[in-house]
Amino acid sequence: MTQADAILAARLAHEAGELLRTLRREHGPGDGGRELRDAGDRAAQRYLSEALAAERPDDAVLSEEAADDEARLEADRVWIVDPLDGTREFAEGRADWAVHVALWAGGRLAAGAVALPGLGTTVTSDPPPQLPQRTSGVPRIAVSRSRPPEVAERAARELSAELVPMGSAGYKATAVVRGEVDAYVHAGGQYEWDSAAPAAVALAAGVHASRLDGSPLQYNNADTYLPDLLVARPELAEALLAAVSGPEADPIPAVPRSAR
Repeated sequence: MTQADAILAARLAHEAGELLRTLRREHGPGDGGRELRDAGDRAAQRYLSEALAAERPDDAVLSEEAADDEARLEADRVWIVDPLDGTREFAEGRADWAVHVALWAGGRLAAGAVALPGLGTTVTSDPPPQLPQRTSGVPRIAVSRSRPPEVAERAARELSAELVPMGSAGYKATAVVRGEVDAYVHAGGQYEWDSAAPAAVALAAGVHASRLDGSPLQYNNADTYLPDLLVARPELAEALLAAVSGPEADPIPAVPRSAR
């Protein structure tokens, strides 16, 4: 059922993204206001919740915008969704926001899709994207617009790379898959829904995706905090892992969900 699940993930992510585009257009020019952010979160959550209940009624769901049902811990199939990844960018009228829909099944990322409504595209794990050839000799590392981690700055120094600020986690991770950048380095606070769908797409495309120490990304945990992430072209992964997980690497601070 992996392909059918990937097709469903792509359709739901795309349709939630179209709903959000309509909502933003009706709201008017983006100013980053809380009203539009909250309306977007509610609308996309409602759509995805109802659609998954209809399409996969026996599966569990973990969402950023819903109360956590711990029954998912005993479930074999768990949909992990972020209805609106990058609320600030969405509300500001930018393009670098996303909708995430992933399936964790049988102890692995079985399917995933990331809608990028600002680009008019959705990337999915099946069929996976084809990783473009590199076009720049200088490695480009995507980082947060508001808080680029020190570990990314250190990696950039060691690899003589350029840091490229971007919005949402999904946009940054899929920028690697789309060839816009060569890597995405994050530290300092994320949750499972921030990386599940982007990681599913990246891994399907043959891109490296792991924790900063190189350990595998594991989902459907009791504690959903998953604070660090490396997504990188395969030919750069080893060098980046050495840079970000070396003896000078800083511990990942615990960041409360409310402070994200």
